[in-house]
Amino acid sequence: MFRKVLIANRGEIALRINRACQELGVATVAIFSEADRDSLHVRQADEAFCVGPGPAGRSYLNIPNIISTALITRCDAIHPGYGFLAENARFAEICSDHGLTFIGPKPSVIALMGDKATAKRVVSEAGVATTPGSDVLASPEEAQSVARSIGYPVLLKATAGGGGRGMRVVRDAAEMQRAYAGATAEAEASFKDGRLYIEKLIVAPRHIEVQVLGDDFGNLVHLGERDCSVQKPSHQKVIEETPAPNLPARARTALHDMALRASRYVGYTNAGTLEFLVAGDEVYFMEMNTRIQVEHPVTEMVYNIDLVKEQIRIAAGESLGYAQRDLAARGHAIECRINAEDPQNHFAPAAGMVSKVVFPGGPGIRVDTHLYAGATIPPYYDSMVAKVVAFGDTREVAIARMERALRETLIEGVSTTVGLCLDILSTPEFRDGRYDIELLLKEPTPR
Repeated sequence: MFRKVLIANRGEIALRINRACQELGVATVAIFSEADRDSLHVRQADEAFCVGPGPAGRSYLNIPNIISTALITRCDAIHPGYGFLAENARFAEICSDHGLTFIGPKPSVIALMGDKATAKRVVSEAGVATTPGSDVLASPEEAQSVARSIGYPVLLKATAGGGGRGMRVVRDAAEMQRAYAGATAEAEASFKDGRLYIEKLIVAPRHIEVQVLGDDFGNLVHLGERDCSVQKPSHQKVIEETPAPNLPARARTALHDMALRASRYVGYTNAGTLEFLVAGDEVYFMEMNTRIQVEHPVTEMVYNIDLVKEQIRIAAGESLGYAQRDLAARGHAIECRINAEDPQNHFAPAAGMVSKVVFPGGPGIRVDTHLYAGATIPPYYDSMVAKVVAFGDTREVAIARMERALRETLIEGVSTTVGLCLDILSTPEFRDGRYDIELLLKEPTPR
């Protein structure tokens, strides 16, 4: 096991990693920007060092400063969390070059699967169905040519993307130039990689993903699927749940089989998530996230496995110690992302000071957050400030607990999406488990 791990992230995921390390007896080093100096992850780590000013490009994406901090503090490994450098193959290589273990898959696999356009080509070789689309695009003109061949509407996507950033729906040729420029700029700002690819837009599908874990001894398992179809118009997820409700048995089997087939084909190790679009019984691979997911807690709740600890154990050279036949889902879990945003103003970010915070408790409730009364939410980063997770023996119990938990939640000083989540839970489509990615487009403006 490692002696000391640097956590190359911030917010709730930095706290989550710190807790896993503490329980494993591993010392931690936090990094922070000047804007995050008073953040909880800084207070709770064994050591903490500033790596730059507020903007992510000068701090959480500042590879020289992060590597230097890890070396100075004599760390054995770096955990990247999600976002920032988590799917940066070059960063993983630099870690290895300096004798630091990158807690994640091998750099070569990140390059294959972390690049969305390349991943589609690779899984096709493994016999996995993909949505029609392109490799990396060279220009808006090439994008228009591809769109004409596969038919509008299409979706422009960042090859290094995630979290809905660098994505634009294009419904006709007249929209392409502006959409291409906007997606490129957003991808460059978010990932320092403005490359795009294109895929056919499947109308009103479900967005289902499969969690996998693999070790260096050839052991590979899936931990079921998560339904992530409740998304903002920007394609960012709002509510996730597992198991996926009302999923045809044929589609569920196909999802699990495709996820394992693709992961085995590329020799995947550590934690990863394969994302699919599902329309009835039809399943299409969309992309792979070569990291821990924001929504990993729902899987942890139903499988009783600590995925972050498993990441650390696998990176330290340990085997999984179990096979697929040893795993079984129990109950149902739902996660609501609480963002500092104004849903009534096109989800505009709501930076500022939090004057009061009360989070829920009780049976089956888990809250992952870095908020506290007096905390300042900076304007530089993702707006998610908490994740409320509800578990129950049945989906109905999990929904009831989530509704109760959200009503108990109080965050004053900034606008949040707590009310939006309550509104979604009350819709007939969600309660019946018969919704798709257009749910928020169909509903009236949330309270």
